[in-house]
This record gives sequence, structure tokens and C-alpha cells, in this order.
Amino acid sequence: MKALSLPMEVLGRVLLGLYFLVPGLMKITGYVAMQAYMTQHGVPWAQPLLILTIVLEVGGGLALIAGWRTKWVALLLAGLTLVINVYMHDFWNFYEGGSQQHETQNFIKNMAIFAGLLILAARGAPRASLDARASLP
Repeated sequence: MKALSLPMEVLGRVLLGLYFLVPGLMKITGYVAMQAYMTQHGVPWAQPLLILTIVLEVGGGLALIAGWRTKWVALLLAGLTLVINVYMHDFWNFYEGGSQQHETQNFIKNMAIFAGLLILAARGAPRASLDARASLP
């Protein structure tokens, strides 16, 4: 298992990064629809928060993939995930055309992503990352 440790760490970090990068890019192409979705869910200041979310998801996703400032980026994305969960996957509310079962599933999935980000924030990316290169003499 020790021989697989490094590839598993890198793959896990890259997959977490992609989890944010891809939706961040999709929010750019589907900007109007996402802003309307946020407004439907009662998100205050939907437009500026959508822009901030795109920046955090794209930038944070790329940072995780590269292993740059991994602990801080993972903690920031964990906070973003928690806020998104409360506002956007609020299965306890009913929305026209929405599915409580789908929102419940997304809520629980995001809590697992949140947990993974907390572990990454605690451990960092000590190997095969820009963080590791920066600490070399």
C-alpha cells in the first residue's frame, strides 16, 4: 500500500481540483442560467457572488491540481462548499421544478467533498506538488 501512496495522493488531489475547475468553467458558459438558479434559491447578491464563485472554483481547482498552497486552498474551497451546500442544495426547501431527492443526494455528496478537503487542508500536498518544490533548498 505504501508504494501506491504517492499516486493515490496525487490522483485524489487532482480529482478534487477537477471537481471545482470543471463546474467553474461551466458557470462561465452557463452564466445567465446559473445566476437565475442562484436567485431562485434566495442567494443574496447573486451576480457578484457568482463571479466570486467562478474565480474561486477555477483558480482553486487549478491550485489543487498543481499542489500550490494546498492547505489554504483546500480550506477555502471547503468553506465555499459548505456555503454552496446551505444555499444551493437546501433539500429542506421546495422549489418549483426541483427535486428534494436530488438536492439531498447533492448535499450529502458535497459533505463528502468537504470532508476530503478538510483532510487535504490538514495534510497538505507534501510530495509531487508545487508546495514540495517551494520547500526544496
